[in-house]
Amino acid sequence: MLGIVIIIISLILDGLLTNYLPYLVNDLSLFTPLFTLISISLLYPYYRKKEKYFFIMIFITGIVYDLFYTNLLFINGLLFLLIAYISKIIYRNYEMDYLKLIIYIILMIVIYESVTVLIILVFRLVPITFTKLLYKISHSLILNIIYGEILYYILNNLPKKYKKISIN
Repeated sequence: MLGIVIIIISLILDGLLTNYLPYLVNDLSLFTPLFTLISISLLYPYYRKKEKYFFIMIFITGIVYDLFYTNLLFINGLLFLLIAYISKIIYRNYEMDYLKLIIYIILMIVIYESVTVLIILVFRLVPITFTKLLYKISHSLILNIIYGEILYYILNNLPKKYKKISIN
């Protein structure tokens, strides 16, 4: 239940902030939100014993994200599954703390944006260059790192009775 609530809040915040912040290429603010991506990246430890449920939830989240924000059905569903799988690998091999979290969030944003650009280039949806990719990545780091740190702090300080899905 905790994961679903966090993902719903992230989806709503993504929609609200993209409406109030400029979000066009060459008109990005320094605060481009990718909150749903960040929440997906941070939720894996709470679903270690229920991975199948986690991956199904992430795929459905990607489809909802596609329907609401991108109109590219199944693309974000698959991209979110990729991010969830990479999160699984990272959480199994590394212990997370606040400094590693910043590196982890940067890595997730770079992977997500790079794969998105690769898909755009393969299917020739819009012309895009490497400098536009770097511009988009650099302009989405500040807000997402802050959101990730806040979400990580909240998740780690919740009482155990609210963490219905087992940790470890």
